[in-house]
Amino acid sequence: MKAASPPTPPPRALPLRLPSLLAGLGLLIAGCAGLPAPTEQLAVSTAAVSRAGGAGGGEMAPTEMQMAREKLAKAQQAMTDEDYGTARDLAREAQVDAQLAEAKALSAKARKAADELNEGNRVLRDEMDRKNK
Repeated sequence: MKAASPPTPPPRALPLRLPSLLAGLGLLIAGCAGLPAPTEQLAVSTAAVSRAGGAGGGEMAPTEMQMAREKLAKAQQAMTDEDYGTARDLAREAQVDAQLAEAKALSAKARKAADELNEGNRVLRDEMDRKNK
C-alpha cells in the first residue's frame, strides 16, 4: 500500500506567500530600527536633575531627588545596553521627579521668605505699638 502524500498547494499559493513573508520581515526590521537613542531626552533630564540640586532639592526634597538620580542612572545604563525605549521612559521619569524636587525646594524657600517677612512685620507693629503708648 502506498503512503498518501500531502496535498500539494495550488500553483498560485506559493507566489503569494513570498511577498507576504518579505513584507512581514520588512516590518519587523523597521520596527526594531525605529527607536533612535534618546540622547536629547537624557540631556534634558540631566539638566533638570542638576537644576533641582542647585535649587536646594537635595535638602528640601531629598526623596524626590534620590528618585530622580536613581532613574537617571538607570536610564544611562539602559542607553549603554541600547534599550532605548526603557532609557527614554526612565529619563522622562527622572525629569519629572527632578522638576517636582525643584518646585518643592522653591516653594519651601518662598515659604521661608514669607515667614521672615511676616516676622519682620510683627516686630515693626510691636515697635509702633510701644511708641504710641
